[in-house]
Amino acid sequence: MSGNGFGEIFRFTTFGESHGVAIGCVIEGVPSRIPLDESEIQAALDRRRPGQSSFTTQRKESDAVQILSGVFEGETTGTPIALLIRNENARSQDYAKLADKFRPAHADMPYALKYANIDRRGGGRASARETAMRVAAGAVAKKVLAHFIKTPFSVTAGLISVGSERIEKWADSAVNENPFFCPDPDAVPRFQKLIEETRKRGSSVGAKIEIRAKGFPAGLGEPVYDRLDADLAKALMSINAVKGVEIGDGFAAAESFGEKNADEMFADASAPNGIAFGSNHAGGILGGLSTGQEIVARIAVKPTPSVSLPLHTVTTKGEDAVVSTTGRHDPCVGIRAVPVAEAMVLCVLADHLLRYRAQYS
Repeated sequence: MSGNGFGEIFRFTTFGESHGVAIGCVIEGVPSRIPLDESEIQAALDRRRPGQSSFTTQRKESDAVQILSGVFEGETTGTPIALLIRNENARSQDYAKLADKFRPAHADMPYALKYANIDRRGGGRASARETAMRVAAGAVAKKVLAHFIKTPFSVTAGLISVGSERIEKWADSAVNENPFFCPDPDAVPRFQKLIEETRKRGSSVGAKIEIRAKGFPAGLGEPVYDRLDADLAKALMSINAVKGVEIGDGFAAAESFGEKNADEMFADASAPNGIAFGSNHAGGILGGLSTGQEIVARIAVKPTPSVSLPLHTVTTKGEDAVVSTTGRHDPCVGIRAVPVAEAMVLCVLADHLLRYRAQYS
């Protein structure tokens, strides 16, 4: 199986399975002499960790990270950084009765056709358990960005909708004040009610996440094929259960007109680069390059495919069957996807910042 790594200069490769001994990643391209401690990575992992509320999977994992290499006396050495998390609460027996059935909306069927093998231990590499290492890589990427960007910057992801319920306002400070990573406190009760109702009937619900990155310089990105928005789209689309990505206005731009969609510019000595924008329909990216405005992206996350309601499927022998998936599953996988989306954006920005410095320092 190829395709387990992401990035060019700041590059990470993950390994391990959902119910295997451990999961881990190796990060390359991190410059030397950057302060880095396990506690900083752990803080990011704790936001994604399962079992923290009744609204996520009840699998209990401490997600305790261990730095195996690349850090000495509290600083990066410039060599590959290896990180490891041991699985503690795997229950492969939950999947025993599904051994000969393809689970609808899971990767079982195409995996079986391609690899002639299915890891029934919770989905193996296709499981969202793998995303813990993306969050760990994102924590390292954030340290790289802070080392080179001396002005305030931030990357904040928030849950902006659950099913048909949507936020009405955005406050960065509210994101970490509720179990949904929701930027609108008034939307939290509505999200909670819908998720609780969905769980009780044995189903799941989809969600949307928005990511906002502030304080980044203009010029990040490489036309034509390594555009910043193209790499962001690939990074975000690679997250489990993501079925759509938007940059800026996204699909709404298709319903607009040129004069409305254009972000008009004005001379302003107090603005970055002396240019102020009247709007940000482009999401902070033009021609594949950052403009210095806020970078805005959105993702659509499908409902968790593991539901206890009976669904029609086919067995590995090609026979019709009915399957219902029991065990510990997220009623809304979009909740724990929030810190994953944030981490992937951090990784893309760190990679492009290092690429920029390598060519235009």
